[in-house]
Amino acid sequence: MSTVVGGLDRIEAVFDDGSVVGDAGLVLAGTLVGRLGLEELIDEAVRPPGAGRGSGAKALTAVCSMLVGGSFFADADRLRAGSAGAVLGFAPVAPSTLGTFARSFAWGHVRRLDRVGELALGRAWTAGAAPAAKAVTVDVDSTLCEVHSDAKHGAAYGHGGRLGYHPLVAVRDDTGEIVHSPMRKGSSQRGNAGFAVETLCRVRRLAPDAALTLRADAGFFSWDLIDKLEAHDTRFAVAVAPNPSVTAAVAAIGEHEWEPIDYTDHGEAQVAEATLTSGRRAAGKPKRTVRLVVRRTRLVGDQAELWPNWRHHAFVTDIDDDELDTKAADTAYRAHARVEQAIKDLKAGGLAHSPSGRFAANAAWLAFAVLAHNIARWTARIGRVHEPRKLTVGATIARRLLNIPARLVNRSGRPTLRLPAKWPWAAQFTAALRHIRNLPQRC
Repeated sequence: MSTVVGGLDRIEAVFDDGSVVGDAGLVLAGTLVGRLGLEELIDEAVRPPGAGRGSGAKALTAVCSMLVGGSFFADADRLRAGSAGAVLGFAPVAPSTLGTFARSFAWGHVRRLDRVGELALGRAWTAGAAPAAKAVTVDVDSTLCEVHSDAKHGAAYGHGGRLGYHPLVAVRDDTGEIVHSPMRKGSSQRGNAGFAVETLCRVRRLAPDAALTLRADAGFFSWDLIDKLEAHDTRFAVAVAPNPSVTAAVAAIGEHEWEPIDYTDHGEAQVAEATLTSGRRAAGKPKRTVRLVVRRTRLVGDQAELWPNWRHHAFVTDIDDDELDTKAADTAYRAHARVEQAIKDLKAGGLAHSPSGRFAANAAWLAFAVLAHNIARWTARIGRVHEPRKLTVGATIARRLLNIPARLVNRSGRPTLRLPAKWPWAAQFTAALRHIRNLPQRC
């Protein structure tokens, strides 16, 4: 029916249909969760005291709620409306149960949940979620999850004067998956090197034959980090802040050494390189010299008065110039900006809020959000609906494949989802469901 006789005012709204599924596309995620055995994995690994049994169903209630836009405990009720629970493969719990579960976490349970995330990555990669690669690049960064209450335990003010949590995030460049993301108290950069090494050890366990490269911004740079990366046979491209040593190295670059690169219509950019040598170090640690790649930019034309002088951005790398010349090394490092897209996606989804006043509960919520973020990408890749050379965006997956209304009916003894006719992405949905169902059942 395309029109309503008498106008929209004649339409009545009655919430009485128990067969309706608000987000029928969750059958994709539910099937994938079952094939990967995530409910059983969480049940075995995470058992907070006082939370009762069924940790897997509770955690996955939060994860699936996040997949369709939830960011509070109360949003989990969406999974209990109509016949929504029938497409999940587990019984979703009430928001009050979910809140009690999250608040029962201690830091040790959070770390166990983080371990579940690593095991889930391994299972998904084995199932084909991530393409085989001889080289893996991991981007690390930190972010701010802003809060507006001093009652949020562990929250701290950052350099921008905003209160919030400051989790660290490690993202696989070619897939956008989050391979590691711990919550931390305060906003200090202390522990950045340890986080980077922990991330690399995790990727080594998951992809032991891959050549690893780590990219990071200036907040992660330290000579201690460089030492640890080399000790772990990991290549690096890490930005450096303009300290006196960096400023002196840049000033020593001759004008004839700068090479122009593509930039905006009203600006220009050039690249050059030098070497950076460490200052005095602790006993037993010799001075270090590394390759320093510098990019300088400025505005030209009518806008030049706003930004007339050169601004410099430098990073150190151990990638040899025989493999990547100055321009290619700069281009490769600029791809580090893609980590911001993954973080934005994470914070637009389940991490839009930190719903509890307890630090460990919010740390668990971060782990749930990371798992939801990754499941969206695994659904796209295993379902073969991922667009080549494009980053997967969780909101796009939800809008096209998950947030589909349907009615669950019995057709000749077979449960059937009756989905909207002329759905623009019906072929993608059908193909994704077929590919995910082709995965072997996990015993």
